[in-house]
Amino acid sequence: MMHDPDQHASLGAMYQDYFLDYASYVILERAVPHINDGLKPVQRRILHSMKELDDGRYNKVANVVGNTMKYHPHGDASIADAMVQLGQRDLMIDCQGNWGNTLTGDGAAAPRYIEARLTKFALDISFNGKTTDWTPSYDGRNKEPITLPMKFPLLLAQGVEGIAVGLACKMLPHNFIELIDASIAALRKEPFELLPDFPTGGIMDASDYRDGLRGGRVRVRARISSEKKGLLRITEIPFGTTTGALMDSIVAAADKGKIKIAKIEDNTAAHADILVHLPSGVDPDNMRDALYAFTDCELSLASNACVIADEKPQFLGVSEILKRNAEQTKDLLRMELEIRLGELAEKWHFSSLEKIFIENRIYRDIEEQTTWEGVIGAIDKGLKPFKKLLKREVTQDDIVRLTEIKIKRISKFDSFKADEEIKALEKDIEETEKNLKQLTKYSIRWFEELKKKYGKGRERKTEISSFDRVDRSQVILATETLYLDEKNGFAGYGLKKETPVEKCSTLDDVIIFGQDSKMRIVKVAEKFFVGPRPMRVAIWKKDEDLIYSLIYRDGKEGAILAKRFRVGGITRDKEYELTKGTPGSRIYYFAVHKSEAESADQLLIVHIKPALRLKNVSRPFNFGEVPIKGRSSGGNIVTKLPIDRIVRAPKDYDPEAGA
Repeated sequence: MMHDPDQHASLGAMYQDYFLDYASYVILERAVPHINDGLKPVQRRILHSMKELDDGRYNKVANVVGNTMKYHPHGDASIADAMVQLGQRDLMIDCQGNWGNTLTGDGAAAPRYIEARLTKFALDISFNGKTTDWTPSYDGRNKEPITLPMKFPLLLAQGVEGIAVGLACKMLPHNFIELIDASIAALRKEPFELLPDFPTGGIMDASDYRDGLRGGRVRVRARISSEKKGLLRITEIPFGTTTGALMDSIVAAADKGKIKIAKIEDNTAAHADILVHLPSGVDPDNMRDALYAFTDCELSLASNACVIADEKPQFLGVSEILKRNAEQTKDLLRMELEIRLGELAEKWHFSSLEKIFIENRIYRDIEEQTTWEGVIGAIDKGLKPFKKLLKREVTQDDIVRLTEIKIKRISKFDSFKADEEIKALEKDIEETEKNLKQLTKYSIRWFEELKKKYGKGRERKTEISSFDRVDRSQVILATETLYLDEKNGFAGYGLKKETPVEKCSTLDDVIIFGQDSKMRIVKVAEKFFVGPRPMRVAIWKKDEDLIYSLIYRDGKEGAILAKRFRVGGITRDKEYELTKGTPGSRIYYFAVHKSEAESADQLLIVHIKPALRLKNVSRPFNFGEVPIKGRSSGGNIVTKLPIDRIVRAPKDYDPEAGA
């Protein structure tokens, strides 16, 4: 069978087109919020559906979900989940019933049991049919908003997370009051800074936030207080975890031996309250640092501010998003004022027309008319002398409206009251025109009113601070013991039957000085190779200032050399040569000292191999004469003669008298 290469090419192109279409659909229609209203399509459709059903009373969530399916062609479960997440943010949806708990991670009750309605705040900042751009729903039976006319930076207040195809979006929530203040500053062209604020509180270091752009991160810590001796209390947890998950991470760290706890209790109700009981002798401050280092008491949260703007995904910083939202609010307010001005002008026009029509008894001119055209003509003729008092032309529609005025209204017409109404309309028109001329001032007043009305109780919950990362090696508890099997050349904290060396933690490093004159540093483990009969196996601490003394023969027949050195900077798992590396080299003496003085106070006896004409076969050697250098130094010559052994001089040794 012959294969057509053109067919393969067209199939490849088709797949490419389909994939691009799918990726575009997921990005634009599912995962990424729109800059205009800060909503993903499912959220927008839920809110639109709630407005459609809104009568001031609570609706069953199941009913809202069912109604939303007219606009959102997906399963009811995904819509219900999105609605619960929206409700838990406590901004747009007034919730009734068990909507779950973000603090403990408990889920919401089934949609048929819980109820919802739009908050007054939601009704204030959005939902104006006159300023909404509409589009037909997926089946063409209904119309839905392209975006809701949002007069508040909702996206920044709520935060969002979405994973699309080849694109992810994560924006952290910000403080309600600070967003309003920043919007006012943006309208005034003043500088401002926005930092996240989390409903769970905690302490935040946002020094690397980078305006929420890709690569930006904040670190959030739980609030941990020392209640009394042996007790730590966690009252606020980092955003993105739950009290249950936090406790699990503490228990897991304790099981791995990284921290030591006696027991842990969860008293969480409306607020987080976790009690960590410490064993006797454990320092609370050290333990607090260990909780930050090894558990979810400290989390790093990444941000990636991505929005749909100009019909494509764009990576914009939170400051830029806020500026655009503030300008959009200003534009929406302008549109509302212009619409209101038009409506007031129409009202004024018809009220004035009605007053002229009734006061001048023009309605009597139609009594003789027998045709509709005659009626219209008679009224138009009767209005002619008064048309100059009006601000626009009188249309046929205006005249038709005059004919629809009921006799009851004519008989009860109050000229004074009509004048008052017209004056009130003129005052409103003047006020609206003034607001349009001073649009920035008007927009600022709008935000100030919003803060006054809804800002109470929305103060910052997360404390802004700066803190260094906890050095895990400094706070981990030494819960293990390092053992040495000298004969077989193994060490590790799992060799319980062998010789104990010292206490250690699972994060420690071990320094090994082997008989092969090599030095290396490895990470501690249950079992690892150190070589037979090593000279030294010990826990290595970066800040230790130990001085090592070494005497060795360079090669099989070379000189005997002595050196004193510090370890200095090293790379883990790399072998370092302690001699010159000549084959056949042999180590005769090795010692470790804590101070320079202690190291210098080493008097040794060097026993030289007996030979003809060699009078003194044992000679004293003082290490104080050898300068301290780096580990790679060759050392000073002790003797060029072959030696038998080197020993420490006894306390009563007299160098003048000899051995």
